Amino acid sequence: MSRTNFETLLEAGCHFGHLKRKWNPAMAPYIFMEKNGIHILDLHKTVVKIDEAAEALKNIAKSGRKILFVATKKQAKPVIAEKATSINMPYVIERWPGGMLTNFATIRKAVKKMANIDKLTADGTYANLSKREALQISRQRAKLEKNLGSVADLTRLPAALFVVDVLKEQIAVREANRLGIPVFGIVDTNSNPENVDFVIPANDDASKSIEVILNACCEAISEGLEERKAERVDAEAAEEKTEKGNSKSARVEDEEPAEAEEAVEAPAAE
Repeated sequence: MSRTNFETLLEAGCHFGHLKRKWNPAMAPYIFMEKNGIHILDLHKTVVKIDEAAEALKNIAKSGRKILFVATKKQAKPVIAEKATSINMPYVIERWPGGMLTNFATIRKAVKKMANIDKLTADGTYANLSKREALQISRQRAKLEKNLGSVADLTRLPAALFVVDVLKEQIAVREANRLGIPVFGIVDTNSNPENVDFVIPANDDASKSIEVILNACCEAISEGLEERKAERVDAEAAEEKTEKGNSKSARVEDEEPAEAEEAVEAPAAE
């Protein structure tokens, strides 16, 4: 069963592309028709592509790896922040930090710097600083939080990138391509789908369109996380059962020699 349907996507305006003069010919396979100079996307293909992307995202989440969500355009920011937070995944909604992926070690140093500032503030180390120095540190902390706060828990490179508007986030896409990190993207008619591993052809400008697609994908990720959790519980239960079985066997082995000694001692008493 599909995670979404034609009617839902149609109602959300997922089918509206850009003006014909702005199109990227590589998107031709996903375009249904042209109406009033605007390209209309084939939503039947969009439904299929959402299902493919959702299944792949579910498997990644089930494996315990992270998916980094990226959307710096105004209408996508709140949706991305809400959905990514709900499934405990990192996201970038401010300016993409150059080298976020290709120079990940430097990004981690900046995150550690932010954590260090918090630690020194908490233990009173900065209490004796002048107002000017305290203000500078506070501003530095706020800047780091704004740009990197949402990726503070990302201790290693993400297993995948989910991008809203691959044209706007082309630097992020290039970095992922360079490192072999699979890219999932909502791709409009003015974008190039060739550098995207899982193309979701749809309107990447309307917040409703973005939201309905993210709902389907995040639901799949949530399922993957739940399945991983269930498997871990089953594994722990099986391990505990095995340990109890081994413990019981050990007790039986300890008792058997004692019984044998009693049987040997009995005739001697006669």
